Amino acid sequence: MDWLYLAVMTLVGVVFVLGGFFLSRLLAPDHPENVKNSAYECGEVPYGSAWVRFNVGYYIFALLFLVFEVEVLFLFPWAVVLREIGPLALVEGVIFLLILVFGLVFAWRKGYLVWH
Repeated sequence: MDWLYLAVMTLVGVVFVLGGFFLSRLLAPDHPENVKNSAYECGEVPYGSAWVRFNVGYYIFALLFLVFEVEVLFLFPWAVVLREIGPLALVEGVIFLLILVFGLVFAWRKGYLVWH
């Protein structure tokens, strides 16, 4: 019975997505012109090549920010229920924070946090 429920929900999801594509194609106007087919860059006419080299450090910095930001979000619910759960939650929270500190020290020693 569980498989039937899963199959029905999968089918509903697929029909929902494909139906959205179909309705979009059916209802959306399609009048391609040179202006509509050009790349949009803040309303300005694009110039130069789009294949420009960027410093990979910017991406690493952004990914580290996202990782630590998401991990810190896990601390709020933990802090709310800490008193109810007891000392075991405190130990688990300290282990979690130690892993975060280890990741931060690792990134710092590798020089990923230096903004060039």
